[in-house]
Amino acid sequence: MNVETHTKREQMWVLGLAAVGSFMVVLDMLVVATALSAIHADLGASLQDLEWTVNAYSLSFAVLLMTAAALGDRFGRRRIFAAGLALFGLASAACALSPDVGTLIAARTVQGVGAAMIMPVALGLLNGAFPPERRGWAIGIYGSITALGVLLGPLLGGVVTQGLGWQWIFWLNVPIAAVAIPLVFTRVKEAFGPPARFDLPGLALVTLSAFGLTWGLVRGDRAGWSSAEILVAFVGGAVLLAGFAIWERRAPAPMLPLRLFRSRAFSAGNLAVFFLNASMTGAIFFMAQFQHEVAGHDSLVAGLALLPWGVAPSLLAPLAGSLADRIGERPLVAAGLALQTAGMAWISLAASTDVAYIQLALPMVLSGAGAALAIPASTKAVTSRVAPADIGKASGTFSTMRQLGGAFGVAVMAAVFASSGDYANPQAFSDGFVAAFGAAAILSVVGTLAGFALPSRAGQGVRAASTLDDMRSKTSTVRR
Repeated sequence: MNVETHTKREQMWVLGLAAVGSFMVVLDMLVVATALSAIHADLGASLQDLEWTVNAYSLSFAVLLMTAAALGDRFGRRRIFAAGLALFGLASAACALSPDVGTLIAARTVQGVGAAMIMPVALGLLNGAFPPERRGWAIGIYGSITALGVLLGPLLGGVVTQGLGWQWIFWLNVPIAAVAIPLVFTRVKEAFGPPARFDLPGLALVTLSAFGLTWGLVRGDRAGWSSAEILVAFVGGAVLLAGFAIWERRAPAPMLPLRLFRSRAFSAGNLAVFFLNASMTGAIFFMAQFQHEVAGHDSLVAGLALLPWGVAPSLLAPLAGSLADRIGERPLVAAGLALQTAGMAWISLAASTDVAYIQLALPMVLSGAGAALAIPASTKAVTSRVAPADIGKASGTFSTMRQLGGAFGVAVMAAVFASSGDYANPQAFSDGFVAAFGAAAILSVVGTLAGFALPSRAGQGVRAASTLDDMRSKTSTVRR
């Protein structure tokens, strides 16, 4: 076997295992949504308990993404990735075996920690394995498999819950993790970030800041946006974020060099994916409920109704990744978010208590196609322009922005929904739904503007900002 063939085989293993890990994480974010009613009946969970089965996972996931990326750079990305898979699998088994809702919420929290260890490190391994000229293609394949989690999550949740029981939505993760872990150790080379001091103060500041901001977003609708709890969470998170920025400017070995944000590609790409995920996550959240509250469907049919959103990303993401390699990221991100804007606005205008399903399915396909174009390109913009020494940091930042964007989108759309409607009857829900999707369209517009701010040529980016790290990257350690 020649060197080139061996290298490509190693790259395919990295791509496949990274995509499997990401698929598990995304699937588990959505699969629970259609099982909540069964969990309520079986465990006697209250509405607030059910919210925390979702929020506990989202909170620990969002808070620890940057921490996991830093640990991967320090102790080895392969090692942290495998540990994340193991923790995710064990926590999934604990979820399935939970005798009460308190245990389930605790297990979901640990599951979110495992997810945080998987996502940014998987992206770091992927970007490290492929050269810049092939990263767009690889990210497209990775994105299409990840999109299957979005496509299958609600559907699989409905099928498994009705056919086997809600516990099996968690048992499914265990054999996948068990098979993947030995393959990670035998097929993936170990990779480290540059040798440097561990930025413990920076790690503490960014973790606590993310906790405050995410807590405010996930609790705002329940506790009240003007309540002391939420104001303290937001103000505290903002102050800690400012402290993090000040510290990183003077830290001898910053975990997130602020010079990266001087790059239009890095800053605009992160901003674009933040608003893209805000719009899409909030839209999925409310569309699933629309199928229950207005259309009157059960969990299985509600899951099937969301399929149009996942079809286009599964089919188009590999093509979008290859196009990003050829024409650059700006046309794809801007056009993709413009399509997403059109889809969200279309749904807002069409929705009513007696709307035909096709009138919702077509704009779902349109907005899904937009996401399929924009996500691989924005990923490439953020992670492919940095020096090799910064890949882990860039991957952690990108993953954090995506997750915070999702929490932000649900919070914003929930607030808009509450101002115009409620759950009293189908008409009241439809009124709030229309307003919420108008907000989703506005979020997509902001993302479109961020897409236009990206550099126009693939060769531009952080080159000037990271020249020093290009030199230092030669000392980066890569071991088997």
